[in-house]
Amino acid sequence: MSHQPDFREERRRYIRLDSVFPVQFRLYSFDGSAPLSEWLQGYTSNIGKGGILLHVHELSSDLLLLVRTQQARIELKIEMPLNRPAVAAHATVAWMQEKTGESGKFGIGLSYVQIDSTHRSRLVKYAFIKKIALPSALALACVFAVALGFDTYLNYRLIQGNKALVSQLVEILRESTSAKQKIKEISRDKEDAQRSLQTLQVRIQALEEERRTQELAAEAAEKEKATMEEQAQGELAKAEERIRKLNDMIARLTKDKTGFQDRLIVLQEKENTVTQELLRLDRKKAYLEKANFDKMYRWLVVHQNPRTGLVMSYEGDRALKDMAFMYDQALVVQTYVNFSDFERAAKVLDFFSRRAKRTSGLFVNAYYVNDGSPVEYIVHSGPNIWLGIAAVRYSQKTQDKRFMPLAEDIARNIMRLQAQDGEGGIVGGPSVSWYSTEHNLDAYAFFNMLYAATNNESYLASRDKVLRWLSAHSYDRPEIPIKRGKGDSTIATDTYAWSIAALGPKKLIELGMNPDKILEFAQENCAVEVEYTAADGKKSLVRGFDFAPARHMARGGVISTEWTAQMIISYRIMADYYRSQNVETKALAYERTADEYLASLCTMIISSPSPTGQGEGCLPYASAESVDTGHGWVTPNGMTTGSVAGTAYTIFAYYNYNPLDPGDGR
Repeated sequence: MSHQPDFREERRRYIRLDSVFPVQFRLYSFDGSAPLSEWLQGYTSNIGKGGILLHVHELSSDLLLLVRTQQARIELKIEMPLNRPAVAAHATVAWMQEKTGESGKFGIGLSYVQIDSTHRSRLVKYAFIKKIALPSALALACVFAVALGFDTYLNYRLIQGNKALVSQLVEILRESTSAKQKIKEISRDKEDAQRSLQTLQVRIQALEEERRTQELAAEAAEKEKATMEEQAQGELAKAEERIRKLNDMIARLTKDKTGFQDRLIVLQEKENTVTQELLRLDRKKAYLEKANFDKMYRWLVVHQNPRTGLVMSYEGDRALKDMAFMYDQALVVQTYVNFSDFERAAKVLDFFSRRAKRTSGLFVNAYYVNDGSPVEYIVHSGPNIWLGIAAVRYSQKTQDKRFMPLAEDIARNIMRLQAQDGEGGIVGGPSVSWYSTEHNLDAYAFFNMLYAATNNESYLASRDKVLRWLSAHSYDRPEIPIKRGKGDSTIATDTYAWSIAALGPKKLIELGMNPDKILEFAQENCAVEVEYTAADGKKSLVRGFDFAPARHMARGGVISTEWTAQMIISYRIMADYYRSQNVETKALAYERTADEYLASLCTMIISSPSPTGQGEGCLPYASAESVDTGHGWVTPNGMTTGSVAGTAYTIFAYYNYNPLDPGDGR
């Protein structure tokens, strides 16, 4: 065993630092063939050109023996403050000594046998600056502190500006809603006045006709006055009295008529004034909507983890902190792609292509944002299909085919599940027995996209099998209710919206379904109006769609931002369909409905509650926290919890983008 020098003797071999920084290390066999330990934690406060002084605590007896007898090499990851990545090195043990008076704590002198020259220079340069240039460093720290303070101030101003932008839009929407309500009230008053005017006009005409008859009778009687008997003269007097009364009534009614005409003029002027105000508000609303939707996109950008590429699904609910659900990641990819932010989209897809763990050939439902490890090992078909759709969309938009193998690998595993069902349906996952209409609608769109991208006939065959399964199990009732799944008649709003989005009006009509009736059923059963408290504390009535019929839920009505956005997209699809059929009245009606629901969603925009979010706008998952959706899960906790799904889908609704568009010429 080599000489064990005293720590004081060794100081001259290293540059002594005034701080420590962490070191990860593990023991390796000398030939480098296999690790002899897991990664362990240590630290260093002394570094040099040839090695470092490693401080460790509580080594196990077997590892301690390997170090003492110098029978192992040591692999290092040295975490330097404010530097990335960690410095990697391999070293041998030069000496080891237990610290005086500190049982179980050791100092180990290490000599590098392998280290990148650039990394070595970084270490030595850092040590030199810490030791020699401390006064300069302190001065620089002061400068940094001032700069940080200024940056903090600017960040504060940015956050306040973003929050103000959200507040301005919400206020404009309130004013716009109020103006529209005034116009409706004025229109009702005008209609009432016009009906009264028409009634008066009819009565005046009838009286004028009667007066004319009486006048003719009186004229005839006047001519024969000399020869009239006393009774005839009495009749003449009565006619003249009747004419006088008719004149009085006509004068009174004419005065009333003039009053209604004047009222109509006043109402028209009032309507013109409010309409002008509404046009002004609409122009301002259009600007603020665009600005806020840009900020909502920024919210999705700033929350992307630089190491994994994942975006946390919920911001604000501690129970869901740092979780990235795969469905949400698929929505984020499509959002990035549609903003031509291809590098960010590729980061997400690259994680799933190269790093994400799988079960039964498919990805699990959720991963942790920071390290990409699985949150749970539950595997469902739908989220995997959505990831495949995202990969195809990326390929279509960029012509970059590197993630098509990911999409086709997902498709192969989904088709393997399909092959297990004699009717061609896709089960909810490898380890479940239920079938979801939603998942099969996803699969229909996915296989359609893959066929368009590859011309592979097997995808066309799988698509048609899915369609037959949907016809047999989801669209098997003429009275419209679309089943949530095989043998499951529960009403789920998204199955109605996605039937329009995935299949399209033409295909539904071919299947004997009425797309208008589908939306009417969803409207009648799932549309709700709730009182919503905005970020500024003001309450307003907001219209949207519940997860399920509110009458079936003890909680009352709850708006799902994501599912409302899905319905908006479906209304726009129907508007486009009727426009293509030259039925402009129906097209305009659907557009108007879509716009009204989108305006309601905009009143629910909140400002990001975290420093990372910088006050950027986002949508909550629902209008109420911690309530039962009616489908086996509850809404997140916290009224200021931002939702990736709600935010991304509302962006889709604003830009009229259908993520399930099968591209089959519908």
